Amino acid sequence: MYTAIIAEDSKPILRNIKALLQSTGLPIEVVATALNGEEALESIRRRPVDILLTDIRMPKLDGLTLIERAKALHPELKVVLISGYNDFEYTRKALNLQVFDYLLKPVERHQLAEVMERMIAALGERKDRGEETFKGIVDSDHRAELALKPDFYDRPKIPFLIRLQPFAAVPDDRNRQAVHASLSDVFSPHACWVFPTGLKRQFLLLAEPSVRGKYAALADCAETVRSVLEAQGVPVSVAGRLRPVDMNRLPDFYEEASRLLDELMTISEPVLADTDAQAGRAAGRGRTSGDWERLIGDFEEMIRQRQKERYLLKLSEQLQKWPGENVRMVELGGFISAMTEAFADQWPAQEPWSRLELEEEAEQLLDAPGYESFREALLGWAEQGFELLHAQNRKSGHELFRQIDEYVRLNMYSHVSIADLALKFHVSPSYISRIIKRYTDTTFVRYYMMMKIKEACRLMEEKPDMKIKDLSDALSFSDQHYFSKVFKEYTGCSPTEYKTDRKTE
Repeated sequence: MYTAIIAEDSKPILRNIKALLQSTGLPIEVVATALNGEEALESIRRRPVDILLTDIRMPKLDGLTLIERAKALHPELKVVLISGYNDFEYTRKALNLQVFDYLLKPVERHQLAEVMERMIAALGERKDRGEETFKGIVDSDHRAELALKPDFYDRPKIPFLIRLQPFAAVPDDRNRQAVHASLSDVFSPHACWVFPTGLKRQFLLLAEPSVRGKYAALADCAETVRSVLEAQGVPVSVAGRLRPVDMNRLPDFYEEASRLLDELMTISEPVLADTDAQAGRAAGRGRTSGDWERLIGDFEEMIRQRQKERYLLKLSEQLQKWPGENVRMVELGGFISAMTEAFADQWPAQEPWSRLELEEEAEQLLDAPGYESFREALLGWAEQGFELLHAQNRKSGHELFRQIDEYVRLNMYSHVSIADLALKFHVSPSYISRIIKRYTDTTFVRYYMMMKIKEACRLMEEKPDMKIKDLSDALSFSDQHYFSKVFKEYTGCSPTEYKTDRKTE
């Protein structure tokens, strides 16, 4: 719904225009009317609108002056000028003020509807372009609820990206409102807007460029934002710039600010980062890249060697050291990712769901509401990883044999080779052979042929009139002679003798 004000010094004409506009059924709400230019301007100051319909000739402030001053307040205000034939020169001058269109008195309904339809289309295009800016940034559910004027997207803003410190509790809706109220005080009397982003621990803050008159340096502004929120129990890091950004360039700022926070945020200390300077005021003091690689390599080797107790003891020691070293979150996330890979690499390739489950649980570790909770969760996750690994070692062979046996039985009437099974279950042929030997105490060929011969016996008992050749073909033997040879090897008699014996019983 778009909002409009009608300025007309004739009450009957004003009532008529309002009634005509309402009768069009267009999504336009007349939120105010005015009988002179000063009254209209004051109303626009108090409550900005999308559309102004104004007569040219009015007392106290004529229509052209009203348009000029109103557009100074809201440059994207859409204006329709109402004039008589004798005012055409004024109308032509008004075109220089970027009036959307004009109507001649007496205003007719179809003319008013046609102008308003075109205006709504223009306003809609601006709004759509603006909301496109927020895609990939602002949470989709919240974006649908935004009640922003179309001209919001046409003005540059001072941007900040605010991210909760690691292991801090995520604010609920009431706290989010308190955050917005506090930040409004920080920037007052300059307007600001706070939006939750797709990342639940993060907010996008946009402020009017005039805020630079209150804060001369980014560090002062960002520190004020940080300290005010910390006083409310919401510890944050901040990345931003005091140079206004056009709304169509907002995704570029968001990407750069996200990258900076990803790189610089630490376990213990907040970060204040200037996206223009490409640097932050705080960073991890801990290990070098080589130190981390060696540390990760040590833990990976303990997983490969199944050294559960040593691994948990070493991890507990590191968890006590990391806060003092002010380890960066990107390093901590890399460690967890490497451990996930190390556990998953030890599982059979035909167990993709185990890996997926481990990864999903790992992703939640960094959302713990406190470092101590994170410490306990990571140790528990690692212990579970070893338990699952040991359990997989015990049951993986049995489970694979069960799947092989089921597959072979379903495909008994076709030819299945050990290479087919290796391809099907994503393991080597030698591994297939070992599994078959372990659970049948025989080779794959004997296991497979015995299965086929048992099926041949069942068919001969149930269908005694079935020819031997048809039986051989059905079970995918190369020829009847070979089938008879294999049948006698496994049963001690030929297929014909077997059928005869069954008839005499």
